[in-house]
Amino acid sequence: MNKIFNKSALSELKSEKYLFELPFPHIVIENLFNDDFLKKVLKSVLECNKESWWKYNNVFEKKFAFNNYQKMPVELKRYFDSVNSNYFVKKLEELTDIKDIISDPSLYGGGIHKIKKGGKLDIHEDFNFHKITGWKRKLNMITYLNLDWKEEYKGSTEFWNKNMTHCVKSIAPFYNRTVIFSVDSDSFHGHPDPLECPENVSRYSLATYYYTFNKKENLNLSYKSTRYKKRPGDKTDSSIEEMRVLRSQGRLKNETE
Repeated sequence: MNKIFNKSALSELKSEKYLFELPFPHIVIENLFNDDFLKKVLKSVLECNKESWWKYNNVFEKKFAFNNYQKMPVELKRYFDSVNSNYFVKKLEELTDIKDIISDPSLYGGGIHKIKKGGKLDIHEDFNFHKITGWKRKLNMITYLNLDWKEEYKGSTEFWNKNMTHCVKSIAPFYNRTVIFSVDSDSFHGHPDPLECPENVSRYSLATYYYTFNKKENLNLSYKSTRYKKRPGDKTDSSIEEMRVLRSQGRLKNETE
């Protein structure tokens, strides 16, 4: 683990920095990973561009995703192995005060996310539990891989208040910046403004999700897919609102692998 994580950054994973942040518990860590290691991970991510990616292309999201662990290069597998390890999960439990966190090596809904020029991800509420295992989703972790990223490209991750009246925090997707945050019914987040980067630039991030399982609690859960939220001033009409409902029930028909 010493060649993967930056020891001094790991020491910042403390609950007093996490639990009292607004609009929901979170922490932003700079240089959590050793630079030599993360540069190899980035190289591995670029190699995955030759593979088949999920394509999301609708009014709420324009992005690509790849989570086939078996087809990932070695260094990318090492990244996901490390953040799903017992060692790191214990760090997350100390940070969040959440007990018995479960990692997900299948990378369900996670993996690599890629956004090209004009792409976006509207503010949303995440799916609430793992459809295959029944685990309840509790945490998201995102590591950005964007060297020389400029703020004018847009693409910052925004955290919105529970009434969806304003953005409370905006996090630029700079290289080797990691954000960890709690997932609940009002953990509204996304990067809703279309990217204004050059054609040859993409926004890359690595997403890992963590869960808990309480048999009594989880058996009473009803599955909710990703639910996209309307910002003040967003244009809307009856067709968009109909699509919003359809997307909350699952992927839309024009989304392909």
